[in-house]
Amino acid sequence: MTNQDLLAIAKEFGTPVYVYDVNSIREQYEKLTSSFSKNTRFFYAAKALTNINILKYVEKLGASLDCVSINEVKLGLKAGFSNDRILFTPNCVDLAEIEEAMSLNVHINIDNISILEQFGNKFGGSYPIFVRINPHIFAGGNYKISTGHIDSKFGISIHQLRHIERVMKSTNINVEGLHMHTGSEIKDPDVFLQGLEIMFELAEHFPNLKYLDMGSGFKVPYQDGDIETDVKSLGKKVNAAIKKHEETSGKKFQLWFEPGKFLVSKSGHFLVKSNVIKQTTATVFVGVNSGFNHLIRPMFYDSYHIIENLSNPKGPERIYTVVGNICETDTFAWDRKINEVREGDVIVFRNAGAYGFEMSSNFNSRLKPAEVMFLDGKAHLIRKRDEFEDLLKNQIEVL
Repeated sequence: MTNQDLLAIAKEFGTPVYVYDVNSIREQYEKLTSSFSKNTRFFYAAKALTNINILKYVEKLGASLDCVSINEVKLGLKAGFSNDRILFTPNCVDLAEIEEAMSLNVHINIDNISILEQFGNKFGGSYPIFVRINPHIFAGGNYKISTGHIDSKFGISIHQLRHIERVMKSTNINVEGLHMHTGSEIKDPDVFLQGLEIMFELAEHFPNLKYLDMGSGFKVPYQDGDIETDVKSLGKKVNAAIKKHEETSGKKFQLWFEPGKFLVSKSGHFLVKSNVIKQTTATVFVGVNSGFNHLIRPMFYDSYHIIENLSNPKGPERIYTVVGNICETDTFAWDRKINEVREGDVIVFRNAGAYGFEMSSNFNSRLKPAEVMFLDGKAHLIRKRDEFEDLLKNQIEVL
């Protein structure tokens, strides 16, 4: 996909608009499948981007699906994933949502003692489950996306192993899988090996174990100089560790990973229009026709997105602060070097495929943007832009 393709899409569909180049998703998926053993499965983390067309594309690639809500499970089934290719890993839900997932016959992952006890007392070993462990490994590019540290709400502490065993013994729960996820944007790939060694130690306490799920957190580059997780090197190390454990223990497990951002982030391009150029005593602002209602990652995670002027790529470079049109401080980037921006220019945010549209809202009663899939050299509208009536769709007037 070229910048000219993006400009043509902006002209045809307007801005703001999210554009996904699915060739990038395929390339990222093939990096993974070629790097790990055939006894490894990859579950796309749906929370990164759930447009039904993206889900269908990922399903056709051969991936499975990681879901964190019952509605993601239903979307996955609608997209064509068979129930044995779906893992449901909710957090802080009540037993009713777990039971609904059981009725859909998907893999279920339980991440706290309370629900584990409720489940065991009601269902015993009639439905095999996964247990999510908190390994107390601090990893991830940002505290907000680190999920395996000691104060995380995710998972059951490894120090509560005896409690898990008591529940297993008293209720006959059948644990077929162990799961851990330490965070996103993991810069040190050895974190996965550290987690795998913990998994091997825990596995001895679960006689019916079939699966070890390492979650994900593979790093993707957001700016020049950033690293991407070397999955080929990691794959070799993981494959060697698995082989060694099989030889010493005589036990064989299927290994699972849950890539989300790694698959779809690079595919996404968010196109906006420059509304105003505003100069104060110290700063030149580019005000665009979007805000954190469409792309909240820079404000929420302090994340970095490359920003380029597609309309004037050869203009002289100037220093701008890029802001949105929301009645809050919604700064996308401070003091960023960009080719000269004029009012009406089309601006692109790179690496916007993961947690972009997915975290969008109607804050300030602004409308959500359109989504476009770029497939086989053609642009396809896969979500129409919100209209004013969408703001009122579920409201009930009583006055």
